[in-house]
Amino acid sequence: MRGNTVTTNVLVLLDSPQTQLRSAALELLTIARSLGRPKAVALASPSVTTLAQLGAYGVDTVLQAELPTSLSKDDAHLTAVVSATLATAVRRAHADIVLLSATFPNKEAAARLAYELGAGLVIDAAAVRAEDGKAVGHKRVFAGSWDTSCEVVTEQAVFTVRANSVVPEPAESSVETEVIGFPVELPASATGVTVVSREEKPVVEGGRPALAEAATVVAGGRGTDGDFGPIEELADVLGAAVGATRDAVYEGWFDTFIGQTGVTIAPRLYIGAGISGAPHHRGGMQASQVIVAVNNDSDSPLFEIADFAVVGDLAEVLPQAAQVLREHKG
Repeated sequence: MRGNTVTTNVLVLLDSPQTQLRSAALELLTIARSLGRPKAVALASPSVTTLAQLGAYGVDTVLQAELPTSLSKDDAHLTAVVSATLATAVRRAHADIVLLSATFPNKEAAARLAYELGAGLVIDAAAVRAEDGKAVGHKRVFAGSWDTSCEVVTEQAVFTVRANSVVPEPAESSVETEVIGFPVELPASATGVTVVSREEKPVVEGGRPALAEAATVVAGGRGTDGDFGPIEELADVLGAAVGATRDAVYEGWFDTFIGQTGVTIAPRLYIGAGISGAPHHRGGMQASQVIVAVNNDSDSPLFEIADFAVVGDLAEVLPQAAQVLREHKG
């Protein structure tokens, strides 16, 4: 990271430039602006909506990759291709810091990029700040048990940042955003793998936000006895994503579980109903900012880390909460 007399250039990888930017990307732009001059890189042509968002968030330059025409649309998303593209963009933009959202493919691309640049790498940062002329990533480790600060001492730094790290905030004044194309030469090794098929989950599933990026999550466990109706009812009122424990998924009650080997989340509000709080599940949600636990067992381990604990039957508590919220909204 450069000293105070020289502007720090911060490059942000855009997640969905063809449509509109999701909250996770807007959070990265907010962080980038706090660190220096934000710039963006896109693998495809940004839409009019995306350009308007970028201008509102203070981004005056978008570097659009010009990939070889022989490369298929799906192969453009290979992590080796993404990392090579970012490396070219970093050199062109003289970037000091690179920010990516903390998806599984992005983490791999970030690792490849850091290796190629000889840059410091911090994965799953919950915050990125400039401290004493250095870029510092703050993150939770050991299943959310410890808060750590990771100072990058190399000239360049690469971070993947968890969703809901900051509240997206536009710049005080918008700017005109210029799109600049740049050619990308790929090494043979980058296309050594071919994508046979690629399926991209929709941003919104069943009218709800994607679990990994949701600001509010309602989750159910064995205490639901397979009835996720109260869970989904409350989630719909809150505009929240729905998740489950591993056991609930293995029972066939739901399709996505939160945990160390499942989806790791860090929402602003997590509500766990009928969940005992096994270490596997806690490791996937313990970074939540506010934790609410509902269980008829007062000795539930999840109560130990909860900000608010409700001892009661979830089948009665959640519908009552949903009704009160509906009345409040009305």
